[in-house]
Amino acid sequence: MKLKLATAEKQVLEELVKLLQSRDLRGENGNWKEFLHAYDKNAESPNDPSKRSHEELVEFLTTFKKKEDLQVLKCHANHLLIEKLKQESQDEDTPEQRLVRLTVEHPNYALDYSFQPYSEDWFVSDIGMKMSKVMQSTNMVAVDCEMVLCEDGTEGLVRVGAVDRDLKVILDEFVKPDKPVVDYRTDITGITAEDIENATLSVTDIQETLQPFLSTGTILVGHSLNRDLEVLKIDHPKVIDTALVFKYSNTRKLRRPSLNNLCKSILGYEVRKTGVPHDCVHDAEAAMKLALAVVEKRVDTTIKPSKEMLEVEKAKLFLHKIPNNVPSEELDQVLSGKFTLDVKQAKTQGRYYCAFAVFSSSEDADQAFENVDGIQMTDSLGLPQKVVIVKLSSGSSASIYVRKMVQDE
Repeated sequence: MKLKLATAEKQVLEELVKLLQSRDLRGENGNWKEFLHAYDKNAESPNDPSKRSHEELVEFLTTFKKKEDLQVLKCHANHLLIEKLKQESQDEDTPEQRLVRLTVEHPNYALDYSFQPYSEDWFVSDIGMKMSKVMQSTNMVAVDCEMVLCEDGTEGLVRVGAVDRDLKVILDEFVKPDKPVVDYRTDITGITAEDIENATLSVTDIQETLQPFLSTGTILVGHSLNRDLEVLKIDHPKVIDTALVFKYSNTRKLRRPSLNNLCKSILGYEVRKTGVPHDCVHDAEAAMKLALAVVEKRVDTTIKPSKEMLEVEKAKLFLHKIPNNVPSEELDQVLSGKFTLDVKQAKTQGRYYCAFAVFSSSEDADQAFENVDGIQMTDSLGLPQKVVIVKLSSGSSASIYVRKMVQDE
């Protein structure tokens, strides 16, 4: 870690020492004051980190050897890097940096990308420890993962795909879950128990494969990338999240744009079709193509939804805040009529998942919503929704939210 700290800007080192002071964390030579007492016998020397030399700050910080302490330091340095980006002028941003800026300045970024607390098996990028020029790197790698539901309610990584900006596949591997799996979500992931039976790679192995890219300031690209980073157990500050970069022109009426809708609007094709399992390599390629459309073709990040898209949205109902212990097979009882259920992976580990009920027409969706026996209300965007209590075959009950996709005219 010392060699990496040697290239860090002094202001970053000062802030790291102040953080350690505020938490009273102790390295091998004690806390900051104890270190100075042993390092500098001059009793009148200042304790203020801003008044100490670059060398002294590095000497103190390198006395911290525990992985959990190093994670704290790297996480804070990366936070400082992002805050500095927000404060800097946009005038000299490269197109890639502009997309990073759009991501980190999105109102949902802080919530989506707050991964603390870490366990020891997390990999925290160290680019905040380096010179600010790492932010100038325009290298990009797109990542997408497939996850299964584990016995303890968390999600487990089973497949990861990654492509570079030339769309060359640099990673396409099955991963062995480290916990018992209760739901392979085959209809979503396309993965069965047989697919991962002979898998030998672990999450750590995938981290090690991606580490050389991350340590040189490569930008990670993805759609709802926070979900992928959470199962990869990677914290990296330079990200382009196409779910945050792009928005609809009437954002109060439509949800965050899906990868499929973005591909249809900008790239002219569907990356996902109803009833067809996902392919993480194809999804990674799609996210990279969307980023490149802005970088190279200057595509506008504000999208006007087409009439066709609005009609498609009207023919759906959104089932959300579904507890992970509710089998997706039992969701059919929530709604009346004929529909196809498109189950989505959980956004928050160990809590809930969601699903879309796709009807043949907006009239069928409206009727199904009217038939839902629940308390009607509106969500934060003014969209009509109901809370319904579902009785499960296990004998227990669960509450589920059913919401329209578009406001009533």
